[in-house]
Formats: sequence, structure tokens, C-alpha cells
Amino acid sequence: MRISVPKEITEGEDRVALVPVLVKQLSGSGFSVSVESGAGERASFTDEQYSAAGASVVDGAAQAWDSDLVVKINKPTADEVKLLKENSALVGLLQPLMSAELVRQLAHGKVTSFSLDVLPRISRAQSMDVLSSMSTIAGYKAVLIGAAQLGKIFPMLVTAAGTVPPSRVLVLGAGVAGLQAIATARRLGAIVQAFDVRSAVREQIESLGAEFIAPEAASEEAEDVGGYAKELSEEQHRRELELIHKNIVKADLVITTALIPGKIAPVLINREMVNDMLPGSVIVDLASEAGGNCELTTPGQTIVAEGVTIMGPINLASSVPVHASQMFSRNAATFIRHLAPEGSLALDFDDEITRGTCITHEGKIVHEAVLQAQEGGR
Repeated sequence: MRISVPKEITEGEDRVALVPVLVKQLSGSGFSVSVESGAGERASFTDEQYSAAGASVVDGAAQAWDSDLVVKINKPTADEVKLLKENSALVGLLQPLMSAELVRQLAHGKVTSFSLDVLPRISRAQSMDVLSSMSTIAGYKAVLIGAAQLGKIFPMLVTAAGTVPPSRVLVLGAGVAGLQAIATARRLGAIVQAFDVRSAVREQIESLGAEFIAPEAASEEAEDVGGYAKELSEEQHRRELELIHKNIVKADLVITTALIPGKIAPVLINREMVNDMLPGSVIVDLASEAGGNCELTTPGQTIVAEGVTIMGPINLASSVPVHASQMFSRNAATFIRHLAPEGSLALDFDDEITRGTCITHEGKIVHEAVLQAQEGGR
């Protein structure tokens, strides 16, 4: 089976779906791999490295998309979908719950598509979990860009000029990105608090040296079967905002990470809270692509409101393209081997991973949640 890696054309995207070392492993497992010329250049992987790893380096998108299975990071454009062969397969981050037209195009083209952002959160799938890998990168980088923007240093210093108190960091949401942000901020010497509505994350937060803060509503019921936070009732949401407001006024840097799959991000920081924050403080909103956890966030921009700098970075993982590409490609290669253990697709729809990630097959939308989203949007 021929696997191909096209160049990512999304603006600001520097990652590549497969790095040379994983191409070499796949080539040694019975696959033929083609890579579009320049696909890895922005992540510091050269065409020569791909050739040495056993890949065929091809010129132009038409050749790169002419394959049995295309693996890429971002969802394809309408023009890229037209380049896919009938009955070919596509693996990537397709955002199917929010990409109704793309899903219909893939079904119409009889493409078997798999979206790694709906991978079931089960132990067997951990080695394929692209979202966790990219969230790890984003949580780490969020602290760095926030620290660079803040007019203070993180650790406490005792100097001849006096004692410099440590900075205070508040992390909203203790998923993978939040936990990585906590760990990074603690390594830099900050005092860290972390907020989450799920009581189950208390142990993880405290093991990293941070203080866990949560509303009275925090409980196991606030977590869904996939480990994500659920939407709260209006009264529960009001209480959590009160608690955030109480603590945000003491924070120098706030990092927000709260997301609900397939939905607009919950607003956790309103204008009143921003107004009450310390002058010169910073918010890094990792949920900006989904609308933002801060009411004032502008996706893709850094603004100043009420003396507070609010950063809305998009695709933060791409700003660390080498390691982000290595992590993505290891997850993707493991997933491909799951689909094709003998070198060709052998789809078992009784398998939870295959069934949970397959979006379209044989001209139909086969993912239940995506199908419901399509019908609900009519």
C-alpha cells in the first residue's frame, strides 16, 4: 500500500505529518511512502533525509495526493479533496463535527476518511492520541510566550537589590495542556494555582506542586466518559465564575485551556474579571480557535484591554515544528499500522478505534456523532 505525505498548505503550519525516521519504519513494514518535495522543510526535515529513509520524493500536489492513503495534519481544502482517488483513504485532523461540507465532499468522493481528533480516549489508543501530543506542546509553549510577555520574572530572587517575589500563575483547565502548563510554570519558579470542575484531577495537579481550586460543583459528574469536562448547568457555571474571579485578581499570568469537544469554548473570563486583574498581567487563551475562554480574546491576535495583555494564539503546536512533527508522526504511524497491520487496509468496524475514527466509507457518512451533526445542521 502506498502512503503519501503532501505539503501542508494551511497558513502558519510548519509541521509535517511523517518525519524521516517514521518513514523508514513504515517502509520496512511493507509500505511504500511518497513525500511531496519540501513537505518537511519548515520542520527542518530535508528531501534528502526522506530519500535516505526510503521515501520517493515527488514534485507537486497532484502526485502527492495520488495515493492509496494520504496522511496529513490539517483538514484538506476543497481543491485537495478533488485530488483524492476514489476508494483511497485519508488520515488527519479533519474536525468532522465542525466541517459539514468537507465530510459531504469526502463521502461523495468515496474516500474512506479517518479523523484523529475523534479518537476514543481508551488505553489502547494512547499511543495514537495526537490531541494529547499537540496539547502537551501547546501547554509548554503557552507558558513561554506568556512569560516573555509578562514584565516580571517567575522565580523568587534574593538579591543585593532586595527580594523579588515569585510570579503567580493561574491555569484554567487541567487537561493535558493545562497539566503541562502547570509543570512548566513550576519549573520556572512560579507559584501556581489550577482550576478545574473535575475533582478527579486534584491528585495530578497537587503532584505537580500546584494548588487545586474548584467550585463546590466539582465532582466525578463533571467529567464525561472520555475524560473531558462536561458543560455545567447555569447555576454551576455562575459559581465557577465567582471562584475564578476571586483568584484571577491575584494572578500575574493566566493560561486558559478549557474546551468541550465539538462545541464553542466556555467563557470563563468576562470583561469584569479582566478589569479587576493586576495592571500588566497576561492572559494566554489556548481555546481561542474555538471562540476563546476569555470574552475579550481575538483569535490569532494579541490585544491589550483594561491594562491586561490578552493573547489568542492559533496552532501553537506548529511553533515547535520539530518535536510536534515527531510526536504527530509517531501517533499517526501507529494508527496506520492499526488500520493496515499486514501492509494493506484491513478495516474491522467492530474495533472501537477503527469505528470511532472512521468518518466516511464507501460513499457514506458512517460516524454516528458526525451523522447526527449533519442531520442537525439541515
